[in-house]
Amino acid sequence: MASAPSEIEAGKAGLESPKRVGTNYDEELNKEQALEDTVPNGCENRLKARHVQFIALGGSIGTGLFLGIGAALTKAGPLSLLLGYTLTGFAIYGMLRSLGEMATWLPLPGAIPQFCTRYVDPALGFAVGWNTWYQAAITLCAELSAASIVIGYWDGAKDINVAVWISIILVLVVILNIFTVSVYGEAEFIFASIKVITIVGLLIMTFVVMLGGNPEHRRLGFTYWVEPGPMKEYLVAGATGRFLGFFATLVNAAFSFGGVEMVAVAGGEAENPRRNIPKAVRRVFWRILLFYVCGSLAVGILVASDDERLLSAQKSNAAGAAQSPWVVGIQNVGITVLPSIINAVVLTSASSAANAFVYSGSRYLYALAQNHQAPGFLLRCNKKGVPYFAVLATGGFGVLTYLSVQKNGGAAQAFQWFQNLVTISSLFTWASVCLAYIHFNKALKAQKVDRNSLVFKTPGQPYLAMGALIFFCIVIVFNGFSVFIHGQWDVGAFIAAYINVPIFGTLFIVWKLVKKTKFVAAQNADIITGKEEIDAEDELWEEPKPRNIFEKIWFWIA
Repeated sequence: MASAPSEIEAGKAGLESPKRVGTNYDEELNKEQALEDTVPNGCENRLKARHVQFIALGGSIGTGLFLGIGAALTKAGPLSLLLGYTLTGFAIYGMLRSLGEMATWLPLPGAIPQFCTRYVDPALGFAVGWNTWYQAAITLCAELSAASIVIGYWDGAKDINVAVWISIILVLVVILNIFTVSVYGEAEFIFASIKVITIVGLLIMTFVVMLGGNPEHRRLGFTYWVEPGPMKEYLVAGATGRFLGFFATLVNAAFSFGGVEMVAVAGGEAENPRRNIPKAVRRVFWRILLFYVCGSLAVGILVASDDERLLSAQKSNAAGAAQSPWVVGIQNVGITVLPSIINAVVLTSASSAANAFVYSGSRYLYALAQNHQAPGFLLRCNKKGVPYFAVLATGGFGVLTYLSVQKNGGAAQAFQWFQNLVTISSLFTWASVCLAYIHFNKALKAQKVDRNSLVFKTPGQPYLAMGALIFFCIVIVFNGFSVFIHGQWDVGAFIAAYINVPIFGTLFIVWKLVKKTKFVAAQNADIITGKEEIDAEDELWEEPKPRNIFEKIWFWIA
């Protein structure tokens, strides 16, 4: 493939190169020739099709689906759990279709803050950029905490200080990200494969177990939907209590879905993004249906919402698989061989998520630096196109996980804190994506761009994005409802539920006042800069042709 124009040539042409944007911006920011020499390349297209597909898959499966879903079941019951995850899944689907349309039009590293800056307001780009980086960095801490909880399940590991395991995993994920993005892609390909195989295996096992295929030959069917019942009362009695239980699952589901937007973040470094991003996004519906809707249904079939072991695990912060409803349900029907296997998968899942969020966080920092909203040195890349300072800054935030190095369930408590913080940060990111898309859609109309000319177009827009935006805003506003119930006030819970609101608002207001930014009018929104070069490169990518039935199946998967 022909080489892309140099940074300076691209700048003269009024273009932002998707591969080599770093140097041009550093020249504008610092006016130092020395800095240009330290940025030999920007982010490059080194992620293959299978990497993009499995990053999308891996971003859909995290510890929330293995561990956190149990807490939602105990609060709400199986039907509320299913409805909560399904409704959240629809909103996520609308958001991702919107993001996919923008990312296919203009694939850029760390795409979300770029789109918010171009289409809405530079202040929103600043706020969402730092919010998404903060989200990725805190999620890294949450996943490291989850990994340390899981490792504590094995007897031999309990005698070793939690800080050792945190250090090992943190160093590992930084190494996977620091050299070349293709190493990250390969690692995520392997991790995601393990998670997908495990979830599919658990769903098949649940189906067999519910029909009586278990050591006790007990036919479960929908027994637990009858007793203790499909919907539990939460905090208060009656219909109001059942509704509050259902609403609580929305907050839990938001954490479980965290990271699904990662496929767009990787778009700026993907081979043939105009083919691979739409392909990954189109499959979002089936991933949500298989992993989350079927997963929440399976958990409600496999274990009772009032199971004493599940409730005691939530109360006592028990380690590892003891918190997983999958394992509680498996052991209840006499299966004893799977807990250690599932724990190993959960550990892999946590490590995978930590790896992914070091990657995405570093690209958000890179995008902020491109927008002149972060220090210019974060644009420095090695010869393989990795923004190494951004990687180190994101990975360095993981040291906060050492707050969990204490006895009496410190790691589990820290995981709960991090989970609460991450959930609302994710909702702000998704709401910003929807808002950016609504403005992007207006800009297309104002600038006379026919949507039928788009490579990837979503039907029902912009109403799909509007509906998702309303949903995310409702969950943000009411996520801390439990502290307002009489007798439930908890300062720590209130802060965890709402601390992100003033953080996000302060970021937006400070940048707007300091830089005196204005909302971008639809006719002035920058939907063109950088597109010409991407269009030119798009013509050079060759569509792979399968040579046999096996390659045909593989190309369908990847």
